[in-house]
Amino acid sequence: MGGKAQKPKQKASQASKGSDKILGEVVPALVQDLIGRTGFRGEITQVKCLVQAGKDKGRVMRRNVKGPVRVGDILMLRETEIEARKIKSKVTKGAYT
Repeated sequence: MGGKAQKPKQKASQASKGSDKILGEVVPALVQDLIGRTGFRGEITQVKCLVQAGKDKGRVMRRNVKGPVRVGDILMLRETEIEARKIKSKVTKGAYT
């Protein structure tokens, strides 16, 4: 019946294009300011945070955070290259306006 032996499938050991940045080290960032609420139902909080370590140490950047957050919290960022867009809308949901 079968003259050919099946080769075992090899799993792809290489990561996808941009995942090497994500799989790197995590960087702590201190929440300095709550900018506002965003997302379809206002479930995302946009904050300004100060990166405390890594190659972007001292950089203040805007990030979106899901879940409870307040000034003084430490965020553990998986990457520091991408910054969140500014909130365009004048109407915001939540208490941070």
